[in-house]
Amino acid sequence: MSNVAPIYTFVIRDDNSTVYAEVAKILISTGKWKRLKRDNPRFNLMLGERNRLPFGRLGHEPGLMQLVNYYRGADKLCRKASLVKYVSSFSFSQMLIKTSPELKDPCNWFPESYVIYPTNLNTPVAPATNGISHLKSSPKTDEREVFLASYHSKKENGEGTVWIAKSSAGAKGAGILISHDANQLLEFIDNQGQVHVIQKYLEKPLLLQPGHRKFDIRSWVLVDHQYNIYLYREGVLRTSSEPYNSSDLQNMTSHLTNHCIQKEHSQNYGRYEEGNEMFFDEFREYLLSIHNVSIETSILPQIKQIIRSCLTCIEPAISTKHLSYQSFQLFGFDFMLDESFKVWLIEINGAPACAQKLYPELCQGIVDVAISTVFSLSVDALSSSPPFSTSPSLTPSACSSPKLRAPNQIGPFIKL
Repeated sequence: MSNVAPIYTFVIRDDNSTVYAEVAKILISTGKWKRLKRDNPRFNLMLGERNRLPFGRLGHEPGLMQLVNYYRGADKLCRKASLVKYVSSFSFSQMLIKTSPELKDPCNWFPESYVIYPTNLNTPVAPATNGISHLKSSPKTDEREVFLASYHSKKENGEGTVWIAKSSAGAKGAGILISHDANQLLEFIDNQGQVHVIQKYLEKPLLLQPGHRKFDIRSWVLVDHQYNIYLYREGVLRTSSEPYNSSDLQNMTSHLTNHCIQKEHSQNYGRYEEGNEMFFDEFREYLLSIHNVSIETSILPQIKQIIRSCLTCIEPAISTKHLSYQSFQLFGFDFMLDESFKVWLIEINGAPACAQKLYPELCQGIVDVAISTVFSLSVDALSSSPPFSTSPSLTPSACSSPKLRAPNQIGPFIKL
């Protein structure tokens, strides 16, 4: 069967994704996939660019099952402002009560956050009193007055005055200010001219020794076409090179763990960990030896619960199980730990990059979990399937509710 002609086809419309470039190599290496020109509509699989996907044109090619590597509407979780709006929405809280009552108060796992529109956009401003109720009926609302009320309340109660402003569309540490001064934060946003999120800063993070350094945790999560949620077993800590200093908020290398900031501005980049990355095996040993804390019993259960809750609550809005095409998506969930080992969700990336040494395993896992479960590469399926047709493994029941029973683990991915 090694001489069987390619039976499935794919197109790539994202030339910048290193993850899907690797996935494409794996597909071609099987001998069962053929790459088409990017504008050819007769494909089985599209590896697209998430902000330019022609969702409305998918699933209309006769005889073809089509699969795409993003869920339409997932940006509700993956843009900072949208995530804040969604987590604070009434519908989200109602879904949490049903699915994860232990997480029903997002303030216990997502830092208090507000969406701020620059004044030049003339966005309606929610009143300081009853502001949350106002937001439910007016989603596009500047929350500066609600923020100021909370800021002054926390200041009076001694609950900490450090907040961080982050550009909703920003990445790699751009458009960020950390400050004690609420007016400085608002002026910064107005001068930037872009929508920002102001979020309560985690003032007492768990720190790495040696060096008294901050870190965050990146977890990769794969949602398949049946909306089964899989967590990649490996995770990575992105570490700072400089000591954490709560009295100096101007030193970004002390406070932000973004690779580009650390590499460009810290003279100690790579001093403690190669590439400022610590993987779970090393972190597991570190927690046990320094803090007598188990990552399996103390940290991962919190991470899994937050991931499952966020993705389950948005499922009704983005699932493709009843559509004429199917989706899957890789997400990057970013977390921090405070000094009491409590996990906090910071943000969700809808097109995450990957640590270099993890590419082969992660990308093979994407193929096995999200692609080969739709388009079978088994000898029996290939011998009986007409070229470029609907996958022999994809029966009508595979795309509709209820879900087919999925394996608890496929390669490096563990089902949540």
